[in-house]
Amino acid sequence: MGAILFDDALMAATGPIPGALESLVARAKEGDAEAFDGIMEATQSRVVSTAWRLLGSRDLALDAAQDVFLRVFRSLRRFELERDFHAWLYAIVVNVCRDLARQARRRERTFTRLEEGEAEVPRRPHLVPLAESDLLLSERRARVRAALDALPRKQREALVLRDLEGLTSEEVALVLGTTAGTVRSRVSAARRKLRVHCDRVFAGAAENTP
Repeated sequence: MGAILFDDALMAATGPIPGALESLVARAKEGDAEAFDGIMEATQSRVVSTAWRLLGSRDLALDAAQDVFLRVFRSLRRFELERDFHAWLYAIVVNVCRDLARQARRRERTFTRLEEGEAEVPRRPHLVPLAESDLLLSERRARVRAALDALPRKQREALVLRDLEGLTSEEVALVLGTTAGTVRSRVSAARRKLRVHCDRVFAGAAENTP
C-alpha cells in the first residue's frame, strides 16, 4: 500500500473525485497495487478533511486517514461494484472517527486521573506572546470548534457531511444508514444549536471588548 502524503493544501482541499475512480476500484479489487494508490490519491483530501471536521484535531485526522485506507485495503475485495463507492468510503471514515474519538476520550480520562494525583507544577509563560488579532481569531475558532464538539454525535456527523462536505441529504442518509428525513432533522437541530451557541458566545465577547 502506497504512502499517504499530507500538506496544508491537501488538508484544505475538498475537490471533486475524478470520474476514473470506478475503474481504479475495479482494478484494485483484482489486486492492482497501482490502482489502489490511485484510489488513495483521488480520495485522500476528502478523507482527511472529513476526519478533521469530525474529530477537531489534525493529528487525529491523520491517524484516521491511515486507518481508513488500511480498512479499505482489507475490505476492497468484498466491495460490490454496483454499490456507491463514495458512500461506502464515507461510512468507513465515520466509523473510524467514532473509534478514535472513543479512544481519545478514554485517554483523556486516564490522564485527568493521573494529573489529579500529582502536585501542580507552575507553568512557564510563553516566551513569544501571540499578536492580539491572532489570539482573537484563535479564540473564535476554538469556540466554534467547541460548539461543534458539543453537538450530539449523530447531529455532528450529519452536519459535517451535509454542510461541510457538501453531500446531499440522500447521500448522507446512505452513509449513516438512516433516512433523508432523519438527516434533515438532525442537520436542522445542529444548525439551530450552533447558531444559539455562537450568538451567545460572540455577543458576550463583544460586550467584554473595550
